[in-house]
Amino acid sequence: MRRNILITGASSGLGAEMARQFAAKGHDLALTARRTERLEALRAELAGSYPQAKVVIHTLDVNDHEQVFEVFRAIDAELPLDRVVVNAGLGTGAPLGTGRFDANRDTALTNFVGSLAQAEAAMELFRARNAGHLVLISSISGLRGLPKTVTTYAATKAGLAALGEGLRMELLGKPIKVSTIYPGYIRSEMNEKVANTPLIVGTEPGVRAIVAAIEAEKAKAYVPRWPWAPIARVMRFAPLPVLRRMI
Repeated sequence: MRRNILITGASSGLGAEMARQFAAKGHDLALTARRTERLEALRAELAGSYPQAKVVIHTLDVNDHEQVFEVFRAIDAELPLDRVVVNAGLGTGAPLGTGRFDANRDTALTNFVGSLAQAEAAMELFRARNAGHLVLISSISGLRGLPKTVTTYAATKAGLAALGEGLRMELLGKPIKVSTIYPGYIRSEMNEKVANTPLIVGTEPGVRAIVAAIEAEKAKAYVPRWPWAPIARVMRFAPLPVLRRMI
């Protein structure tokens, strides 16, 4: 079992629920986020519900790239890492050319450049011991270019998926594993204000599917499998007019 797991962006949403479910399975956890007070509350909750699980917390802004490497190394010295889940991200964005470059820039920096820093820091640790499991949380949105407020977000998630595939190609047949997880619409703080999200599932069952795919160390997984695995196949090949009607 990959006993010791680092989850970034763990103060809320999918990251916090992953922490709960991994702790319930007996894993020891390192949790990072910018909001330390939320991490402290989550650690207290986990200590009450799963006292057998060791939980360490560290403040981390993934856009502070030096800090990413420092925190990953410090955590690994305290809790030697078997698995790193690159989860921290933003969902903000605006149609290109509408005066909100700042929102699109912040999403691009956090979701791709920040994730690249995390992947670099994790792989540094894993290469040193020739073992480990890197998990990249992409999105169904990353399968195709998408319009309006989601354009930049989808592009960052596509970039993250390509990063994972490149690593898998390099590491074929080696002990270091890389998984790319493509969640469909799962309720979280990122989308709680979106009124009409089709086929959305609750946080707990949605994350249960994510955790199962991670534990199975699948190279790629569309979660929850129903209906997102068949929808993913359609999305990959649908002509733009058809895709536009789907979203």
